[in-house]
Amino acid sequence: MNWNLKRRTLVATLGFTALTTLGAALSPALAAEKTFALVQINQQALFFNQMNEGAQKAADAAGAKLVIFNANNDPAAQNSAIETYIQQKVDGIAVVAIDVNGIMPAVNQAAEAGIPVVAIDAILPEGPQKAQIGVDNATAGADMGKFFLEYIKANADGKAKIGVVGALNSFIQNVRQEGFEKTIKDVDGISSAGVVDGQNVQDNALAAAENLITGNPDLTAIYATGEPALMGAIAAVESQSKQDSVKVFGWDLTAQAIAGIDAGYVTAVIQQDPAAMGAAAVDALKKVSDGGSVEKTIAVPVTIVTKDNVEPYRAIFK
Repeated sequence: MNWNLKRRTLVATLGFTALTTLGAALSPALAAEKTFALVQINQQALFFNQMNEGAQKAADAAGAKLVIFNANNDPAAQNSAIETYIQQKVDGIAVVAIDVNGIMPAVNQAAEAGIPVVAIDAILPEGPQKAQIGVDNATAGADMGKFFLEYIKANADGKAKIGVVGALNSFIQNVRQEGFEKTIKDVDGISSAGVVDGQNVQDNALAAAENLITGNPDLTAIYATGEPALMGAIAAVESQSKQDSVKVFGWDLTAQAIAGIDAGYVTAVIQQDPAAMGAAAVDALKKVSDGGSVEKTIAVPVTIVTKDNVEPYRAIFK
């Protein structure tokens, strides 16, 4: 073999060795890259957008890809999305269910395909999901009921007529409604104006809240079970010029809710930490997909925000 041939052989051998070493170095990183899917309810509510942001930050920190599906309040679309993600062989799925029972066949399919699923906020029935992430909505609803009773006792001689702006198509908001109503039920001085259905859509909630107010001229309080309901209730109180006579209690801060707190007619709002929920979901999926385990229930605390503790939230809701 002449020198030039030996030289070419050596270069080729070194090049192959270098590529092999580089491939070995890159393959663990490539293997570690994962794709997680977040199946959302909608992207209208700030609550869900903050959840998306928290999930994205956690995915970025984990070196994973996050894909987000907006179901636009359509339960069937959520099922279809999960089926699509199963076919795409994602590494994990987080779902904020609209129909907690109707979503379970898709959750079971994912589990059968070896794809871990975690639930956020809406509580799924017993099944193969690895974790339930969110707040204790029944307890938080009851806590708001207790706050409401204490407020009415201190500020309205213990007397109030209260109506609920709910979302009867949302399991989780029905839980919040039930926790609140059980707490104030049969309390002397408290009467009910009933429940109107905002369908988890702000415009619908506005119309429903306006009907509640006009149908009950003696209404003195509203309890709203979620962000669209609260936004609708606030808009209705303003459109009907009831800021001096109707106090609003509800869930999920917004800039409008903070303005209502400053104006005095929004009394208290339960504030969750949706960004922490999204982050916890991605962290759980990463851990499980890596072969680890997580707690079956991952709790995220809430705060009842009033004029006394609203200040730290202003920067979030500019």
